[in-house]
Amino acid sequence: MAYTLPRGTQDIIPGQSEKWQYVENELVKLSRLFNYKEIRTPIFEHTELFQRGVGETTDIVQKEMYTFEDKGGRSLTLRPENTASVARSYVQQKMHGWPQQPVKLFYIGPMFRYERPQSGRMRQFHQFGIEALGSMDPSIDAEVIALSYKAYAHFGLKQLKVVLNSLGDLDDRKRHRQALIDHFTPSIGEFCEDCQSRLKQNPLRILDCKKDHEHPLMESAPSILEELSDKSRAYFQEVKTYLEAAEIPYVVDHTLVRGLDYYNHTAFEIMSEAEGFGATTTLSGGGRYNGMVQELGGPETAGIGFAMSIERLLIALEKEGIELPIQEGIDCYVACLGDETQATGVKLLQQLRTAGISADKDYLAKKMKGKFKEADRLKASFVIIVGEDELERAVAKIKHMDSGEETEVSLDNVVPYIQQGGKAND
Repeated sequence: MAYTLPRGTQDIIPGQSEKWQYVENELVKLSRLFNYKEIRTPIFEHTELFQRGVGETTDIVQKEMYTFEDKGGRSLTLRPENTASVARSYVQQKMHGWPQQPVKLFYIGPMFRYERPQSGRMRQFHQFGIEALGSMDPSIDAEVIALSYKAYAHFGLKQLKVVLNSLGDLDDRKRHRQALIDHFTPSIGEFCEDCQSRLKQNPLRILDCKKDHEHPLMESAPSILEELSDKSRAYFQEVKTYLEAAEIPYVVDHTLVRGLDYYNHTAFEIMSEAEGFGATTTLSGGGRYNGMVQELGGPETAGIGFAMSIERLLIALEKEGIELPIQEGIDCYVACLGDETQATGVKLLQQLRTAGISADKDYLAKKMKGKFKEADRLKASFVIIVGEDELERAVAKIKHMDSGEETEVSLDNVVPYIQQGGKAND
């Protein structure tokens, strides 16, 4: 029987994994520039965490979670997103008592959602995200958006669009909720079953519907911006002022609601406008989620964050024709001829690697021509040749693969010679 990947998953193999490593390493460096520290949460959590943290009315909770019972009968779920997990950790680890506030965290890892696989949208997907907990300062909203934007710009992406909205506070949302109910109720029969059920549960989610997004009532729906209190309006204005100070371009879109129930006040998405990117142009999104920590048993705590798809980042780079500066090849390839030279070859490999020099050798007893072909495929800078004659004289021939120049070096001096870039030790 031939075994294949589960639908919606992928193997990231050599040739691809180097891009992932480069992107992840650069994102870690960027996070440190903004003083965010790494957090690693479990791959699975108690199901109730996501039901309470993400929201019962979301598609994620209702349709997309990978949920199972363990041997103790407990309901567990593979994490569909990481904000709820971070908030749970913030409460459980008592981070709200740390002297340094706000607590600024980043994460990188796999998430899981059962949805129809398509380009850039897998059932196991990978996210980089940040969370800042413990501050209601609008300048940290701008910082989070700036970090997200700068992450894409850092890799050379130019065709970006930052879309911004305010969802207001609880009272603002109550007023907007009733306005949406009044707006959609007369024609709700023209909408999909999901939207019909959302009308009473969470009418804001109707605005995020993918099936009915072209319905005329969508465009004429009441704007949350019309319902904002003076305080919420002033907060949103400050966020915009700080974004302008940080030179982050943006547009305001009152229909932006995001797909999760926990957002309030600032919400944003970053989109790709690259040709051929596809119908779903969102690269990352996030916003403020004041109240989640309290919902999970902690003190009243403000929070804001975002998450970006690594898969969609790589697609955006491809669509804009951007090549990542991946370091390819190895420093040395050791070519030994004859059985008596093999131990010397192994010793040289060990010495080179101990000195921090990348090296490999032939493990298939190829002839010299085959060894050089292998060195070419590995893009080796040097080939170190040890035959029986060289062994007897305690030397090695070292070939510079770029110039073809060959030099004879004593076995004791091979490592220093390579360390000096293939120059004789004076």
